[in-house]
Amino acid sequence: MQTTHLKITGMSCDACVSHTKKALEAVAGVQSATVNLAAQDATVLHDGVDPAKLVAAVVEEGYEAQVG
Repeated sequence: MQTTHLKITGMSCDACVSHTKKALEAVAGVQSATVNLAAQDATVLHDGVDPAKLVAAVVEEGYEAQVG
């Protein structure tokens, strides 16, 4: 298992967190995602998924993301 941390901007409520979590967990190879509204970040546990795919999943939901 690998862990990737993402910095996410644009989330403003619990619904944003829910949408982001679901989008990340829908990426093939992702085991789980924890999204933190206050910290504006996510921690993703996965089987070697390309971080660009994780960023793309967040961007598709309408938020900005970068690995970090």
